[in-house]
Amino acid sequence: MDKRDLIADVLKKIAILLELKGENAFKVRAYRTGSEIVETYSGDFIKLAVDDNLKDIKGIGTALAQKIHELATTGKLEYFENLKTEFPKSIFDLFTISNLGPKKIKVLYDKLGIDSISKLKQCCESGKVESISGFGKQSVSKILDSISFHENNANSFRLGDVAPIAETIIEFLRSNPDTEQAAIAGSYRRGKEILHDLDFIVSTKSPESVINSFVNMDTVAEIISHGKTKSSIRLDNGLQCDLRAVSNAEYPFTLNYFTGSKGHNIEVRALALKKGYKLNEYGLTPKTEGKEHDPISEKIHTESDLYEALGLKMIHPSLRENSGEIEAAAKNQLPELVKIENLRGTFHNHTTASDGKNTLKEMAEAAEGLGLQYLGISDHSKSSVQANGLSAEKLLAQIKEIESLNDSFSNDFRIFAGVECDILKDGTLDYDDEILSELDYCIASIHSSFSLSEKEMTSRIIKAIENPHVTMIGHLTGRLLLSRKPYSVDVSKIIDACTSNRTHIEINANPRRLDMDWRWWREAKNKGVKCSINPDAHRIEHFQFLHFGVKIAQKGWLGPDDIINCLPLNKIEPMLNLKQTR
Repeated sequence: MDKRDLIADVLKKIAILLELKGENAFKVRAYRTGSEIVETYSGDFIKLAVDDNLKDIKGIGTALAQKIHELATTGKLEYFENLKTEFPKSIFDLFTISNLGPKKIKVLYDKLGIDSISKLKQCCESGKVESISGFGKQSVSKILDSISFHENNANSFRLGDVAPIAETIIEFLRSNPDTEQAAIAGSYRRGKEILHDLDFIVSTKSPESVINSFVNMDTVAEIISHGKTKSSIRLDNGLQCDLRAVSNAEYPFTLNYFTGSKGHNIEVRALALKKGYKLNEYGLTPKTEGKEHDPISEKIHTESDLYEALGLKMIHPSLRENSGEIEAAAKNQLPELVKIENLRGTFHNHTTASDGKNTLKEMAEAAEGLGLQYLGISDHSKSSVQANGLSAEKLLAQIKEIESLNDSFSNDFRIFAGVECDILKDGTLDYDDEILSELDYCIASIHSSFSLSEKEMTSRIIKAIENPHVTMIGHLTGRLLLSRKPYSVDVSKIIDACTSNRTHIEINANPRRLDMDWRWWREAKNKGVKCSINPDAHRIEHFQFLHFGVKIAQKGWLGPDDIINCLPLNKIEPMLNLKQTR
């Protein structure tokens, strides 16, 4: 969380706590408005806050400006810290339960004193919640389902949330003068979307020195174990991190073993046995007892050497899920995987015209500055009222604005005019075909009516796919990792419909979504469906989400030829008009 997000989050939480206290609505609204201003202000808000120069921003009064200045300069706010002491820390956990908003939480807090998930569950099961006006049997059932979902994922973390922590720790380990090699292993290295812990591998001649520095990091909340060559810690956010310190000779074997997956390791060890060797986390040795020393381990200095010794091509960590990668490596049939540098542009991006935080021009200039050749703008459509969706008139005006802005760029960069168009409950789109025909492309997404049956939801999406103006489907299953389950939909039938209608599917690279799931992409690829890796960017910093999208594409065995936004500017337009040129 950067400083701007931190300030917005603190102000939002103050508004929540004040509302729970029963403070007057004007005071609550002031903090809520302040949070929105921090999120949406298009200039350098942090500089203004640090310089204590917020007085000219409409909606921020003197008292609020002082608090924002304190947050911007110190990272903390005494007023907020004192306010928090009036409530159990667990009160904020209630906001992680879907089907509960601030108003409902306030009612539950006022009527039943519910200030934690455990109390909420107890009161739901006892029938107390059901007796409150506005909470019926169906509502309570949904809350209990959400609590169960939360409990099942209590010790889980999103890849995007863990990434900055993981990269900070690995740089810390590499900075130790006694470290010779260091890497992150485990499910993080394999690019899994949900993680339970972090594994670090270090080669060193002084393991105790590296271990001691690891367990004494500032963010350590608990030392779970502390040995001479391995240790486990828990960070202040609850994430467990394990470190193993080995010799240079052991390093490739340890890194490979602790990268996993378990199924992959079992198959690789079985292959080693067939070839007369025992493979474990420390080495590759002859399995015949008494056999004269075999020098093969001495020739293995990298993972690539290890796979080669077993007759395999190097298997990228993202593919190590025991899903055919070993057979493909043995036949030299592993795919060329996409890399971040292969991307030439991207399409799912929002501006201040809807719920984005940067202007059209700022988004375009940032994309060009990153070396992209094109940027698709796809603000929300009119039915997404919560996201300030564009009326038809505003959308047409934005098209003109994009045309004008394109004239100011060189021929090496272009903005494409699009929209993220809501798929309505009956499968029709939020604009008529006459409006959609004016656009360069259209992303069709679902943002409402999630409770339809699988058959109804599948038909709904297929109807949108069949529209000749729909270029791609956005965040296909609607999931929010660790927050909301995917809605019921037959993904295989959707893939078939996209094949028949020459419609693309996005990988929504926002780390809260990472949708379509990587487990479906091999089927989509085999059926000829193309992918678009999109960040769902609501501010210029979100372009960095593309890195997570690439990881998911790699896990789906996708290469540059499978992804439309790997095409250069002079070749992308035909892919956007694929249906029209059928």
